Amino acid sequence: MSEKYIGVMSGTSLDGIDVVLCEINSKSCRLLFSSEYPFDKKLKEDVLHAINAPITLEFIGHLDTRLGELFANAINSFIEEKNLSPDEVTAIGLHGQTLWHQPGGDFPFSMQLGNPNVLTAKTGISVVCDFRRKDIANGGQGAPFAPAFHKEIFSSLGRKTAVVNIGGMANITFLDGKLRGYDTGVGNILMDYWMQQCKNLSFDKNGEFAACGSVNEELLNSFLSDEYFQKLPPKSTGREYFNATWLASHLQIFQTINDEDIQRTLLELTAKSIANELTNTPTDLLIVCGGGAKNSFLMQRLQELCKIEVAKSDDYGVSSDFLEAMAFAWLAYKRVHNEKVELSSVTGARENSVLGGVYL
Repeated sequence: MSEKYIGVMSGTSLDGIDVVLCEINSKSCRLLFSSEYPFDKKLKEDVLHAINAPITLEFIGHLDTRLGELFANAINSFIEEKNLSPDEVTAIGLHGQTLWHQPGGDFPFSMQLGNPNVLTAKTGISVVCDFRRKDIANGGQGAPFAPAFHKEIFSSLGRKTAVVNIGGMANITFLDGKLRGYDTGVGNILMDYWMQQCKNLSFDKNGEFAACGSVNEELLNSFLSDEYFQKLPPKSTGREYFNATWLASHLQIFQTINDEDIQRTLLELTAKSIANELTNTPTDLLIVCGGGAKNSFLMQRLQELCKIEVAKSDDYGVSSDFLEAMAFAWLAYKRVHNEKVELSSVTGARENSVLGGVYL
């Protein structure tokens, strides 16, 4: 029997809130409706401030509630626009907004904000959230979660397939037997940051500004020498590592590089850090989803570097824009049915677990 679930995703890029309605059963996850809603500008500034500067507990508490209200308002707009009834929806799968992801060290944790109680109060629908911390408690990275869903929807292709999701960060999944996946490193986040700095634009449409520049090989090698790219999986990362400070530490000895050459080199970093992961795994198809799939120049470079078929997930019937939100609708389904999620081979956890908390 099929049930309907809403999935909500706002990634590290903070460029919008993706909301989907999926019809899900034990054999399929079908996208029925999807919409994107703007991320409040002041709230975005405050999220970035919380990530980059010392803050108070009061600031975190306010941020948690404000994010909950933002998500709830997006969901209620979605329900109204699609002429839905809350009674039709079994639950909402909410990723929440990541503030900090630190799966290593003496006290590993991952923090996502967006008070689920606000969502249940404002929408009248149960919420499933807090997916990452059980995996971390079991010794895992708590990320990425996309590989489990990639397997759910693409494993029937019968080809040696890799799936890469390029959001703020990028993660890759290998569907060649035992499920494997991990964060390859940066996706769009540094390219977006550099466009904001030198062009006052939120992103580089189709990679047009990057295409005006040339790769600075010395700078690219400096980027790729970072220990994260040498580290073996399981591994995951986020804005707390790859950020403006990280970029500045590499740029400080390159004072004469043109802005467009830096943008071109950042695009090459994203493409090459993904392509490098394919060198030791026989693969004949790379499926790309996430915001990076819209960057035609980035897609071109992936095709040139990988030397295999590179396609968008849209070509295989799954929206590249809304795949991640679909994943959290599916994760909510798994939690409501008390089903373990196959992630231990991805995250390094001791065992597969039932993930998420339910707020009725």
